[in-house]
Amino acid sequence: MNLRNKNILITGVGKGLGKSMVEYFLKSGAYIYGITRSKSDIKKFESNKKLKIFHGDVRNVSTIKKILNQSIKDKKFINGLINNAGIRQRLEFEKIKPNDIKEIFDINFFSIFEILKIYIEYVKKNNIKSSVVNIGSIVGETGFKHLSGYSATKGALKSLTQCLATEFADRNIRLNVVSPGFTETSYFSNFKKNKKLYDWTLSNIPMARWGKSEEVSAVTAFLISDLSSYITGETINIDGGWIRG
Repeated sequence: MNLRNKNILITGVGKGLGKSMVEYFLKSGAYIYGITRSKSDIKKFESNKKLKIFHGDVRNVSTIKKILNQSIKDKKFINGLINNAGIRQRLEFEKIKPNDIKEIFDINFFSIFEILKIYIEYVKKNNIKSSVVNIGSIVGETGFKHLSGYSATKGALKSLTQCLATEFADRNIRLNVVSPGFTETSYFSNFKKNKKLYDWTLSNIPMARWGKSEEVSAVTAFLISDLSSYITGETINIDGGWIRG
């Protein structure tokens, strides 16, 4: 896919899906502004001239403003945004404390809310035709045992995306959600060590395998690209048929 006309801001590029997206988008010709909290995870990319990495927390709006200001100086107006950064909490409901819920909503929902407010203002001010992809999860669709907090944040993110897609459709700002299922990333590597649990996931996936991070990246790239110019407010589940199975 040719993304040479795209300047993209991706959050959470240090590992997992974010790191995979950086690799995929660079190969597709895009210029990337990335945010990560870890300096060590992205060393192999730092020499790439089409990538600028900023170290910071997505909850810190000054980092986002710094990147947008830098893009103006670079004359590379950001016309694609991928909100990928997030955390997961696997806790029994009775053991969840108020601070647990506050933390996961702060990172998985409220930080994205603030990023979108700043980014949409930037897009409107600079008259940019833009596409936003928020990374959700199939547990935001179906719920999952011991993931009530995480599932709630992803459900809220889907609703926010749908609302904003309607609100800004006439301003050439598209917003969609990509919701991965079980995907082979560093986060899920420990999952496979529990053979019983791993086999259970496979038995519930009609395609009988986990997804690959590059498959998620490819769908995300399609939604960022002009090929999807008439798609907004949608959620694409990349789950091997889990929800429909």
